[in-house]
Amino acid sequence: MADQLTIRAYSKGIDQTPRKVALVASLVRSRTVADALVILSHTPKRAAQPVIKAIESAKANAVNTHGLDAKTLVISTLSVTAGVRLKRFKPASRGRALPFQKKSANILVEVTGDVKPKKQPVAAKAAKAEEKETK
Repeated sequence: MADQLTIRAYSKGIDQTPRKVALVASLVRSRTVADALVILSHTPKRAAQPVIKAIESAKANAVNTHGLDAKTLVISTLSVTAGVRLKRFKPASRGRALPFQKKSANILVEVTGDVKPKKQPVAAKAAKAEEKETK
């Protein structure tokens, strides 16, 4: 069996409430990356786009930086937490100002997969073939 690695990707400051983003994230938790991207691309929620971007970022980190096989990637952790809250005021009647908070979310994606086997150089293969022939 090949080596397994876990790769992370964070997406911080998403301008949506964590509750709405978590609803979409629960659709694809513990699925393969390919299945998750297909499901999210057909999900009619605005919160699907930031989740797609976070999963694609984790996939790119795993494949390009750490050399994992894209076909074996599985979402091991997908968590949505509360981000920074911006305190704002909304005008109301009789000159008042009512406070409210603009909520944001943070997304953590952890992807697990197998390491691709490294290819041997052509010269090394030729040398091994010659050794076998001489024996």
